[in-house]
Amino acid sequence: MAEIGDENTPLLKNDTPGEPPPNYNDAVSQNVTVPPIAPNELPPPYTPQGGLPMINCKVCQALINIEGKTNQHVIKCTVCNEATPIKAAPPGKQYVRCPCNCLLICRSGAAKIACPRQQCKRIIHLGNPVPMVTVRAPGSARFVCAYCTQVFVFNQGSALLARCPYCRRVSTAGNSSVRVRAWIYLIAGLIFLGAGIGVTVGTYELASETGGIYVAWIGAFISGVLFLIRAGYLFSIRMSEYAPPQ
Repeated sequence: MAEIGDENTPLLKNDTPGEPPPNYNDAVSQNVTVPPIAPNELPPPYTPQGGLPMINCKVCQALINIEGKTNQHVIKCTVCNEATPIKAAPPGKQYVRCPCNCLLICRSGAAKIACPRQQCKRIIHLGNPVPMVTVRAPGSARFVCAYCTQVFVFNQGSALLARCPYCRRVSTAGNSSVRVRAWIYLIAGLIFLGAGIGVTVGTYELASETGGIYVAWIGAFISGVLFLIRAGYLFSIRMSEYAPPQ
C-alpha cells in the first residue's frame, strides 16, 4: 500500500483492474461535483462472517475478507477491483470517490481534484457535505485508542473499561478509577494471603483434630491469589486519552 499522505501516489499498489472504466466521449461532462466521503459513511470495521472479519465493498457490495489487513486504510475488492476505505482518512485528509468509482484522497480544504485514470481524467469539484449534528449520550466523550490510535466515543458512566470498535482491544477511558481498583485488589490480595499464612501457622497443630480449618486455609489462599490476578490484569491495561476537540 502507498503512503497515505502522498496525493500523487495511488492508494493501492499494483492496481491492475480486470475491467477498466469505459471511455468517456465529449458528450459526457468532464467537470462534476462530488461530496467528500464523510467519516460516518465508512463501512464498519468488520462484520464477523464464519469467524472471519469481513466488510462490504462500497462499489459492488461484495464481501471482502480483511483478515490481517486491518492496519491498512483502504482495501481492494477482488470482484470489482475498486478500493474501499476501512479506516477514517488521516487528519487533514479526506476520501473522494470519482463517478468512475476510483477512490481518491486529498486535503480536507481542497476545492477540486483530477481523477488520475487515463480513461476518465475528470475534474472533480468537491461539494460541501451536508452538515451533521452528532448527539451524544450524557457522560460520553471522544478518546484516542491506546493501541491503534483511532478515535472512538465511549460513555464513561456505562462501564469502567472501554473496548475500541476498531482493534477490539480493551483499555481504560481517561480516568484513574481503574488504577484505584487495581490498588484495592492488590492490597486485598496481600491481606488475604497474609491472613492465610497466619491462620496456617497458628492452627497447624489443631488442623489434624478439626477438619474445618483446612477449608479456612484454602479459602484464604484462593481469595488472595484471585485478588492478585485481578490487580495484575488491571495494572496491565493501557489508558486511552481524551481526543482533542474537533
